[in-house]
Amino acid sequence: MIDKPVDRGALALARAVRELFAEGQTDYGLEPIVHVDEQGQPVGRIVDGDAVIFCCRRGEREIELTEAFTQPDFAHFPRAGFQTLDFVILTLYHEKFKDLPVAFAPAKIAETLGEVVSRAGLRQLRASESEKYAHVTFFLNGGNNQAFPGETDVRVPSPKGVPFDQVPALSLPEVTREVLDGIGQRYDLIVTNFANGDVIGHTSSREAKIQCAEHIDHHLGQVMEAALAQDYVVLVSADHGNLEELWSPDGSPHVAHTANLVNFILIDPRAPGQMRVRDGKLADIAPTILSALGCEQPASMTGSSLAAEYNWGGRRRVLLVILDGWGVGWMDASNPIYLGVTPVWNDLLRRYPSCRLQASGEAVGLQAGKPGNSEAGHMNIGAGRVVLQDDVRLDMALQDGAFYSNETFCRVIEAVKQRGSSLHLLALLTEKSSHGSIDYPLALLQMAKERGVERAYVHVIFDGRSTAPGSAPDLLEKLESKMNAIGLGQIVTGVGRGIALDRDGNYGKIQRAYEALVLGAGLPAPNAQVSTGEPAG
Repeated sequence: MIDKPVDRGALALARAVRELFAEGQTDYGLEPIVHVDEQGQPVGRIVDGDAVIFCCRRGEREIELTEAFTQPDFAHFPRAGFQTLDFVILTLYHEKFKDLPVAFAPAKIAETLGEVVSRAGLRQLRASESEKYAHVTFFLNGGNNQAFPGETDVRVPSPKGVPFDQVPALSLPEVTREVLDGIGQRYDLIVTNFANGDVIGHTSSREAKIQCAEHIDHHLGQVMEAALAQDYVVLVSADHGNLEELWSPDGSPHVAHTANLVNFILIDPRAPGQMRVRDGKLADIAPTILSALGCEQPASMTGSSLAAEYNWGGRRRVLLVILDGWGVGWMDASNPIYLGVTPVWNDLLRRYPSCRLQASGEAVGLQAGKPGNSEAGHMNIGAGRVVLQDDVRLDMALQDGAFYSNETFCRVIEAVKQRGSSLHLLALLTEKSSHGSIDYPLALLQMAKERGVERAYVHVIFDGRSTAPGSAPDLLEKLESKMNAIGLGQIVTGVGRGIALDRDGNYGKIQRAYEALVLGAGLPAPNAQVSTGEPAG
C-alpha cells in the first residue's frame, strides 16, 4: 500500500500568497497568512506550555518580536498570558536577552576600533539611518549593544510606509546633516553608513538604483568637502557589493549581495595624492584609522594599516564613510553606479590614492566564495581582524553534528516531549541569506522526529530581499517536500520580513505578526487538497 501524500500547509499558504501578490503585495511586506482547518480554525497557534525556537541569526531584526514574547515589562500591545513558554533564540540578539536560552552564544570580541578609541579618551560619532543603525553601533562594536564612553550614536529614521524604490534618497539628507554637525563639533572619529546602495540594491528598479548612486555621490561630496576643510583624514569604502550589478545571469533583476571587491579611498588634505595604499581586506580599515588617530594598535587586531609607510604628522581626526552595498562592478550598462551621474566618485578615483579590498568569503569570516553582507562587513571593519560569522559557525555545527547535539536544543525538545506539547519554529523562508537558512528548522524537525515529538509547526517569514521577488510560493513547496522527507511538521503561518522583523520600533507591525502566531489572526488559508483528491490529513 502506497502512503498518501500529506498536506503540510505549503499549498494552502502558497495559494494565499499568490492572491496577495495579485493585490500588489510583495514578499517583504506580506500581511499575515494563517493556515486554517476544515472548520476555519487556525492551525498551530502558540499556546501555554509550548516551546518556540527563533531560527534567525542576525540580531537587529529579531529584537522586537523576541521582546513581545519574553519581556515582562513589554507595554506596546496586549499579549497572551503565558505561564510556561520556552523561547529559545538561535544567537544572542541583544544583551537584554542574555538570560534567555541561547543555542549559539557569541564569542566576545574585545579591543574593537570603538573600544580602543574610547580608551584613548577620544570622542567618536556614529551616524546612520535606522535601516543600518545597528551596523555602525552593535556590529561595528563587535556585538556590543552599549556605546563606549565618549561615543555618541545618532539614529535617523528611515522612510516608513512607502516602497524603498520610490524613495532612493532614503534619509540620506538627514544623515548628511548629522555628519556635518559632527564635523563642526570636531569629533575625533566619525563613522557614517550611507545605507542606500544596499537597501535600493535589493529592489528590482533600474531607475531607482541609478538615482540612488547619484544621491550617494551628491551627499558624499558634501561630507567630504566639509571634513577636508576641517583637516579631517577621509576614508571612503564599502562593506560589501550589491548596487553595482543590475542583472542576474538569467536576465532577471539582480537583488542580492555580491562577492565583488570594494574600493578603498584615502584622502589627507595635507598631502592629497602623496601617499600609497595597498590592496587588502576590510579588517585592515581599523588599523589604518588607529594609525591616523595616533592610537596604538592592540595585538588582537591582526589586520594592518593600508598606508603603513605614511607619516600622518601627528594625531589626526578621521571621517570614515561606509557606502553600504557599493561594490566594484563593470564599467558598462550593467552597473547603475557607472550609468549614474557621479562626478564626485569619479573624481575621487582619479585624484586620490585608492585600492581594492576583499569583502566576501573567508576574508570576512564567511564560507569561501560567499557574498559579503552588512553585519559581517561592519564587524570585520570594527574588529580589525577576520571574525568568524554565525552562519559559518552554524554550518560547521550542521556538518560535524554539533547542531544535533546542542544542549539548548536537546533540552527544549525533551521538555516538549515530556509535556506532550508543541514545538514551534520561527524561520526565514530562504535557502541561504545573512539572516538565516531553512536548513535550521529542517534540522530541528529531524531532531524532534528522532526524539518522538508528535506536533511541530513551522511559522515562515517571507524574505523578498535575499530571495528573488515573488519566489515565496516556490520556496514553500520546496520546504514542504523536504518536510515530507523528514515526516514531521506543518507550515501554519506566514508573514513578510518587513513586518515580523521590523527594526524601526514600529510595534504595530510586530503586533500583527504576534497575533498571527498566538491568536491565529490573519488571512485564512484553507487546507488544500492533496493529489489523491481526498481531504488533507
